[in-house]
Amino acid sequence: MAEIPLDEVSTLLREVAGSAVLPLFRKLDAADIEEKAPGDLVTVADRKAEGLIAARLRELIPGSVVVGEEAVAERPELLDHLSGDGDVWLVDPIDGTANFAAGRRPFAIMVALLRAGELTASWVFDPLADDLAVARAGTPTRFNGVPVRPGAHRPPSDEARGVALARFLPTDLRAEVAAGGHRLGELLPGQHCAGREYLDVLNGTQQFVLFWRTLPWDHTPGVLLVRCAGGVARRFDGTEYHPADDRQGLLVAADEQSWHEVHAALLPDE
Repeated sequence: MAEIPLDEVSTLLREVAGSAVLPLFRKLDAADIEEKAPGDLVTVADRKAEGLIAARLRELIPGSVVVGEEAVAERPELLDHLSGDGDVWLVDPIDGTANFAAGRRPFAIMVALLRAGELTASWVFDPLADDLAVARAGTPTRFNGVPVRPGAHRPPSDEARGVALARFLPTDLRAEVAAGGHRLGELLPGQHCAGREYLDVLNGTQQFVLFWRTLPWDHTPGVLLVRCAGGVARRFDGTEYHPADDRQGLLVAADEQSWHEVHAALLPDE
């Protein structure tokens, strides 16, 4: 079995950010932005970055399969690889494309490696903040090279702050979440970039994030980062997240106790 190229992928993400992403930030023309589906944007930078990343990942682990967000838009059957055997890369070339296209921060470049369907390694890089988090299953997550364990400094539940992306929730569930917000310290509006939300759980800026939409490239990298840092990422019914599971709803927290406290506050009927 091939070694996991942790450092090589980290270098790759920095190189692609420098060559294909940042040079186009705030320099896109209208013709450089398309709508793949209503409200779902793609830019020339997304496509260029994914092509560069995918080609290099296949070189790093010969015989591996790359499942990229933009490739799946053209070939949805690629998602079948997420529950198959072998080495499978998940790639989000620009997470937060709407931010990027509008000239706003944050956005991130994200990669995860699955082996026989199991989360094995992941990388999330915010190039504007120069924040890089890397994880390999069974070892501590490293944030800018330093091991992190955000749950070690957990505030009491009535001081916990985090994101509840309520606008995507079904109406009844949105009302339930809104009604429970007073039990926690602060509900933040969200940054339109899942990768940055996971990074901010790791660095202690926030203690939780509640998502409804759970596309695999948006969440698989961050889920492993949080798990390897002692955190929790589970469906609303308490089952563990897996990228091949296409159900909606995911609650991420810095530690086990925080997950249960936030769940009790925001999702008491779930």
